[in-house]
Amino acid sequence: MRALVQRVTQASVTVKGAVVGEIGPGAMVLICAMAGDTQAQADQMAAKIARLRIFRDEAGKMNLSLLQTAGAVLLVSQFTLAADTSRGNRPGFSAAAPPDAGALLVDRCGDTLRGLGVSVATGVFGADMAVSLVNDGPVTLWLEV
Repeated sequence: MRALVQRVTQASVTVKGAVVGEIGPGAMVLICAMAGDTQAQADQMAAKIARLRIFRDEAGKMNLSLLQTAGAVLLVSQFTLAADTSRGNRPGFSAAAPPDAGALLVDRCGDTLRGLGVSVATGVFGADMAVSLVNDGPVTLWLEV
């Protein structure tokens, strides 16, 4: 699985003009299930996201996790994270998991985050979404498991 994690002060996702998910302080996570990924990898990704020490402590150092700050996650499926741009100018996405498998793994990641105690809002898998966020820092990290 691949994820792009951004520390945010707020984030939301809109589908057809309606807000379907929004959070205050926490992490905006664009996530992509890759071909061959497993439920264990979805669980591993969730644990990694929940425990990433990217939030400021009292001294202003990045030393706290979502679990320690009660921050939320806006989890949005993003198959384009699987893009292969090595040939030509048109990206290829064959490395992404098929849609049915991808949806299950993204849902599994969200469920695992909830099970760890993280508040999770989501987009709509496969929908045309408009994402809005205020990146805090900015802090943006690329994860692969």
